[in-house]
Amino acid sequence: MLVLTRKNRESVVIGRPEDLQVMLEITILEIEGGRVRLGFDADTKMPIHRREVWDRICNGDGAATRAADRLQAAPQKP
Repeated sequence: MLVLTRKNRESVVIGRPEDLQVMLEITILEIEGGRVRLGFDADTKMPIHRREVWDRICNGDGAATRAADRLQAAPQKP
């Protein structure tokens, strides 16, 4: 596991340097008390889920899979 320290409005980028392609950018939006708000910027075709939702999808939870499909099909906000 890679552990990084970031401040508010700083980002982490995941991608392929040889392609100059950013696959995912994660930005710290807010740090308040014991909570951190993260912003994810990725291609709209890349599914992004909370871990507990991902686990339910992988374990064959039909309701979680349908909900994930609906979210994926929803228009993205600019």
